Amino acid sequence: MLKEFKEFAMRGSLLDLAIGIVLGAAFGRIISSFVGDVLMPPIGLLFGDLDFANLFIPLRGGPYPSVAAAKAAAAPTINYGIFLLTVIDFVIVAFVMFLLVRQINKLQRRPEVTPTSKPCPYCLSIVPLMAVRCPHCTSTLEAA
Repeated sequence: MLKEFKEFAMRGSLLDLAIGIVLGAAFGRIISSFVGDVLMPPIGLLFGDLDFANLFIPLRGGPYPSVAAAKAAAAPTINYGIFLLTVIDFVIVAFVMFLLVRQINKLQRRPEVTPTSKPCPYCLSIVPLMAVRCPHCTSTLEAA
């Protein structure tokens, strides 16, 4: 049983998946930092010193100055600012993944298409490539 588990764990596709998950998690943290620390502060400045991480609706209790203060008071809140930051993170990650997949698809070689048919020079019907007589107009064709 241990031998089977070792073979399963060392399979190439499983290792590729593990590497992809680790790199994806690291990439997600980089994007979250980019959104929270680089992108949103200037956008918040444009909206009059708005901190998106502190946009929330308290469901019980008085007004709280921040999400941390509401959590310290054990008040339930709807944190729509944090949700907005998470949505922006997702959109950026999805767009980057789209660009990456698009470039990889461009780099992959397309298999050459070998023709299996040809047009008849007399009636312009499509005939098999190896045909020596057109089935439509019965003209004699050159061999391929």
